[in-house]
Amino acid sequence: MWLFYALLSAIFAAGVAIVGKLGLKNLDSTLATTIRSVIMALFLLVVSLSLRKFRHFDWQTLSQRDWLLIVFAGIFGALSWLFYFFALKHGPATPVVAIDRLSLVFVFVMAILFLGESFYLKALVGVLLMVAGAIMISIK
Repeated sequence: MWLFYALLSAIFAAGVAIVGKLGLKNLDSTLATTIRSVIMALFLLVVSLSLRKFRHFDWQTLSQRDWLLIVFAGIFGALSWLFYFFALKHGPATPVVAIDRLSLVFVFVMAILFLGESFYLKALVGVLLMVAGAIMISIK
């Protein structure tokens, strides 16, 4: 099931790149990202309320560590989107998105270091192919 959701994520991420690039023509990238973030927050609030995700949720069950991780994930996500949409406003969509997706390279390394995930030679080859692909897409 995770594969299905990952593919849906990729499809919608492609939509973000195309619609985002079109929407940045007459708007500052930081302001556009802020507006998008507010819309996303409202949309996700409606989804969470519709699915009754808050029904049995107790804010006090979150530890200080949980809050810290959520805050840092939010900051990292905001910085990622700020830089992504700035790059998208000033560069061509295909190489910007290809380079952005190189986050997989960093996830590969960080997951081994911080999450204890296993190192696989096959995965390393895949990561290197992604780097090569991003370079090929980015060079005219």
